[in-house]
Amino acid sequence: MISQGLTKEIQHEGGQTKKMLERIPMDKFTWKPHDKSREIGPLAIHIAQTPAWTSRILAALDFDMLTFNRVTPEIKSADELVTISEANIEKAIDDLQKASDEDMMRIWTFRRGDKVIFSLPIAAAIRTLAMNHLVHHRGQLSVYLRLLNIPVPGMYGASADEV
Repeated sequence: MISQGLTKEIQHEGGQTKKMLERIPMDKFTWKPHDKSREIGPLAIHIAQTPAWTSRILAALDFDMLTFNRVTPEIKSADELVTISEANIEKAIDDLQKASDEDMMRIWTFRRGDKVIFSLPIAAAIRTLAMNHLVHHRGQLSVYLRLLNIPVPGMYGASADEV
């Protein structure tokens, strides 16, 4: 089943993400490497919330960014980031386990009002917005940690800090 493969991927990437989120320095929550960059705290919150896209995609065949009510929690510790991430991963896995292969091939549309950004089968939309999006931002976070001289955990093998 398609959902079983995605479940394994979400579990694996969730564990890797936890290693990054655990290292967020709360005393540098508003630090950013460039004026055009997002601060490390909001970036970490976004990463913790990204697995929720799996559930969001499975819940409806259409998503409009203009009507989305984004809720950004106030975070006081790296442990809270991990808790948010793990809760979103757990819900994503639960929702995936209920999805059939037929469900995973239904077309899902991402839009901003009348402008369609893309339409993809649900499985591809999950891979794009829940998985690739997560890995992309996690890569950004690894650079932030490096610039702050915080040891970067390895994601797909050891990092330079672990050899």
